[in-house]
This record gives sequence, C-alpha cells and structure tokens, in this order.
Amino acid sequence: MNFFNTIIAIPLALGTTLALASGEETYKAVCANCHAKGVANAPPLGDKAKWAPLIAEGQVILTAHGYVGVRAMPPKGGQADLSVLGFSEALNYMVNQSGGNWKTPSPKILKDIEAEIARRQKGKRD
Repeated sequence: MNFFNTIIAIPLALGTTLALASGEETYKAVCANCHAKGVANAPPLGDKAKWAPLIAEGQVILTAHGYVGVRAMPPKGGQADLSVLGFSEALNYMVNQSGGNWKTPSPKILKDIEAEIARRQKGKRD
C-alpha cells in the first residue's frame, strides 16, 4: 500500500492536525476540474496518447513546470496552499492512470523538483 493512498493526519503543536490528502483525493478536489474533461487542452485522466509526451519529460520537469503553471494551467492547479509533495502525489496519480508508473518522489527527487521550480520562477525556461 502506498503511503499516500489515504488521508493522513499529521499532529501539530497544541493538538491541531494537518491533513495530507492522497494523490487521488487531491486530483478529485483540484485537478479533475480541468483534467476530467480536457478543459483548455488539459490532458484528460487516462488519455495515454496525450499523457505520453508529458510523461516522457520526466517526473522532475513535469512536476516542477506544472507546479509553477504551464500553458493555461495556473500554478499549483489553482490551489494556492498545495505543497510540492501534495502536487507531486496528484500528478503521480494522473500519470499512473494514464500509462506511467511514477512513485512518491524520494528526498533527492524532491530537491531536484524544488531546484527546477526555482529556475522556472526566475524565468529560466527550457
């Protein structure tokens, strides 16, 4: 079972908790608004032909570029408080439903994603 297949409650100070949604839950709450129907040319969930060239870009590039916004997609899919890890898990869910086989990013891959995000935010685009 993948660590992110369920909603996880993370204890914080003073007895509060922060819920980290699974990739599927984030997809349903945020990404499906466009990716379920291909709004603004968003690749629909499960459309292997449209996802194949995106998957080929690799996890670091696709995650970072989507996180900062690409083409008609707003940064973080339009959810301003979405973390890099939360965004990554939602993207992994979409990729894995569309012909890919991505895993939760390791700390090194997360660091690479964050470095690419910084490059994109500074306007250094590939």
